[in-house]
Amino acid sequence: MSGGVGLKRMLASAVVVGVSEARARIFGHVLNPARPVSAHKILRKKLIGDKVAEWYPYDIKNDDPRVMDRAEEERRLKLEMLKRRGKGPPKKGQGRRAVKRNK
Repeated sequence: MSGGVGLKRMLASAVVVGVSEARARIFGHVLNPARPVSAHKILRKKLIGDKVAEWYPYDIKNDDPRVMDRAEEERRLKLEMLKRRGKGPPKKGQGRRAVKRNK
């Protein structure tokens, strides 16, 4: 009796595997019965780089050197103002880490 039940189970599992394979072929899925980690889920996603790039407006800084010069000048003036108030960056080797190390 038990031999017949085992055969039925084996045939049923073979049918299920065959149906799964056919379904995967028809719908373009990837059959992964052993369940190892697969990168297929990530690779089938649409690439989003172009969409993200379209979202942001054109940046004039990349083309016009005068804009870059003005930005550099503004940065330098702000740094000078901070130094006058004593809020500028410390000289090399005199930052927070160096002060902690010397205590």
